Amino acid sequence: MVESELTPRGWLRKQAEGVRGWLLIATLAGIVAGLLTLAQMGLLAWTISRLIEGVDSPATLGGVFLGLIGVIVLRCVAQWGQESAALEASLRVRARVRSALLDHLGALGPVRLGDRHSAGLAGQLVDQVEALEGHFARFLPQLRLTLVLPLIILAVVAWLDWLAALFLLLAAPLIPLFMALVGMGAERLNREQFVAVTRLAGQFLDRVRGLTTLQLFNRAESTVDEVFTAADDYRARSMRTLRLAFLSSAVLEFFASVAIAVVAIYIGFGLLGYIAFGPADELTLFSGLFILLLAPEFFQPLRTLSQHYHDRAAALGAADGLVTLLKLPAPSAQAATRQRMNKAAVRLSRLCVSHPGRGRVLGPLDLTVTAGECIVLVGPSGAGKSTLLQVLAGFVEIESGEADVPSSAIAWMDQRPWLVQGSLADNLRLVAPDADQARLLDAAERAGLGELLASLPDGLQTPLGERGMGLSGGQAQRLALARVFLSRARLVLLDEPTANLDRASEARIVASLQALQDEGRTLIVATHHPALMAMADRVLTIDAGLVSADTRGANVTAH
Repeated sequence: MVESELTPRGWLRKQAEGVRGWLLIATLAGIVAGLLTLAQMGLLAWTISRLIEGVDSPATLGGVFLGLIGVIVLRCVAQWGQESAALEASLRVRARVRSALLDHLGALGPVRLGDRHSAGLAGQLVDQVEALEGHFARFLPQLRLTLVLPLIILAVVAWLDWLAALFLLLAAPLIPLFMALVGMGAERLNREQFVAVTRLAGQFLDRVRGLTTLQLFNRAESTVDEVFTAADDYRARSMRTLRLAFLSSAVLEFFASVAIAVVAIYIGFGLLGYIAFGPADELTLFSGLFILLLAPEFFQPLRTLSQHYHDRAAALGAADGLVTLLKLPAPSAQAATRQRMNKAAVRLSRLCVSHPGRGRVLGPLDLTVTAGECIVLVGPSGAGKSTLLQVLAGFVEIESGEADVPSSAIAWMDQRPWLVQGSLADNLRLVAPDADQARLLDAAERAGLGELLASLPDGLQTPLGERGMGLSGGQAQRLALARVFLSRARLVLLDEPTANLDRASEARIVASLQALQDEGRTLIVATHHPALMAMADRVLTIDAGLVSADTRGANVTAH
């Protein structure tokens, strides 16, 4: 079964299979810790009974006290091993899930993710992945321990007194039953909480990005109220989840306390001789005290599991959102095999593209672009220019036909280049992490940023705000072009690279693009600007998804 086709529960089980060894180590260490707890309680009961009955004095029990200390130390070591192995399993799962999500987002591309907010995706990559920690680090190991340790303790208690064991056995099912009832509600609340925080993140980021516009239209105060209302809704949902957690814990503690009290009353009256039924008259101070010490330990795995049951509910709520994201269809393997290297830079054969709800938006068309050629795509808005570029970039899956394009070394640039908060050098190193200072300066100079860098006191170390705050539109475009120079991509795709620029900025961009072509790179540009058309080897006119005119050649055939 494909991972993205699994249900949230099935997906969590699949993730656990990859760390089965670490979970087994955690379980075995927990069992060892449980057996050492039995030994600790047995030594403690035996020591107290010997002292109270006057059989031994404290001086003669020095070796027993040392043994008791040794058991406690070994128990601590076993518990440390359990927690370490469980945390390692959780770390590996979260790293693998986050890597799979990033790979899937990269395969989907910006077009398929256009209807999802970047803040929401960031929340899923951080918050929802981190919500898996408790499930693998605490719930799963404890679930296995709950199936083993209570049975071992029950067997020891039954060997000492079968009636006390019967009391424990009758009380035990109440806790898992109540856990199941609470878990159904907790899972729903956690799922709603993750949806709420994802929406809140997107809403807050949108308001921050548009703060200047909101102030210009005198809408800042009302926006504050909107964010406050959304945040208060998230607070209320969080409090409902916490209220359910505390309520369930209180009820579970009540059941466990009542069961322990019943066992204590039975042992007390049995030792006093008021109960003559069953094995009560055979109780000794050692056996009675040992059973009384083991009674809380019998319920402890169940109580701990009930506490971690909310970790499972949180993981299921997070898994629901993650699986939904993984179910978004990425380009098929068939489409990927069509992206092959060819002597021609690009070759399309009877290519067709359709969008849901819109029908066919491109094709059928044939196109051959030779290496080093500059092709300009013109036509009315909505004609299919951007769709064609997205197909060549691998952002959109084709419906039929073939598309032979380079499988790597493609540079993409649109009219709103993506810039991150950081320095100019940080933004350049996004495509060349190992580039030295000289190479960065050379790329910036060739992109026409030399004059700007000379006027900045910190040069390439000048900090930028979110989305390139601090640069003009033309400067941001030239910074994006500098990244193209650094990438050494042989195929450069540009969607309206000079939109909303003044004539001086446009001229600098055109000169930079000409320098790219002089290096032998292949350029395919969608534009309405005559200056870019003038530098083209061919101008293709696209209308209604078809190439209606090729003003400088006959390599394109429209159908």
